[in-house]
Amino acid sequence: MKPLKLICYITGAVFLVSGLMKFIDLSMVNSFDQMGIPLSNYVYFFVALFEVMAGMLLIGRILIHICIIPLIFIMLGALFFTKLPILPNEGMFAFLFASRLDITLLVLLTFLWTKRKEKEAFI
Repeated sequence: MKPLKLICYITGAVFLVSGLMKFIDLSMVNSFDQMGIPLSNYVYFFVALFEVMAGMLLIGRILIHICIIPLIFIMLGALFFTKLPILPNEGMFAFLFASRLDITLLVLLTFLWTKRKEKEAFI
């Protein structure tokens, strides 16, 4: 199996599960509201829906160039709204530990973005 296919499968599966969990556990809507995100109910639903759809597209290696950029923004938002507040309160190591998955996904998405024009690598 080609490495880019495996990266697509793994990254897509993480976003698919993350989006599905947002639909299953609606208590997470409150966390969006507590972070001060405007129109948190709508943003929550949009993020969940997009994570599910983009996860499926990544797993199927379809329209990769379209779904990667919004996923990068979702990950930057997750880092900014949920992980960055940890830094001044608990320190660098707590921040790095809490944000390890976000940073890993951000690196993988950036890597896939740089390889998006190499169509044969994804087949």
